Amino acid sequence: MIGDKTVVYTSGTFDMLHINHLKMIEYARALGDILIVGVNTDELVASYKSEPIIPFEERIALMKAIKGPDIVIPQRSLDHTDKVKKLNFDIFVIGDDWTGKYDYLKEQGVNVVYFPYGEGISSSSLKKRIYNNYQKLQDKANNHLPADTEIRK
Repeated sequence: MIGDKTVVYTSGTFDMLHINHLKMIEYARALGDILIVGVNTDELVASYKSEPIIPFEERIALMKAIKGPDIVIPQRSLDHTDKVKKLNFDIFVIGDDWTGKYDYLKEQGVNVVYFPYGEGISSSSLKKRIYNNYQKLQDKANNHLPADTEIRK
């Protein structure tokens, strides 16, 4: 808490910005007075999953451009112990694919909320859809002749 203001912190990679990212930010925004959004650096993301499609500088610029966050900062670590002390946040919001991972923050007086993404869109599913569509286009380009066309070798 800062003064009488409730501080909410949320973070993520925010690669290929999509509707579930926006829903989580909107939810986090509604929980307090000040919303701080941490954007994972490329180096941090590469330490636990494949590198993001969108470079860090673009992802953080997108986060700064959208409605909702009051402050947008780089996130260089998944350990938030020091961030609680430095940023004085009261509530931490993260996707439910991380359930249990941040329960240690409760010992520091932080209310941890695992936001339910539910079914649907994710950066991983977007990447898969793009790859599959690319494969279909490639197959179509490679097989553009009618089926009854004989190719001499």
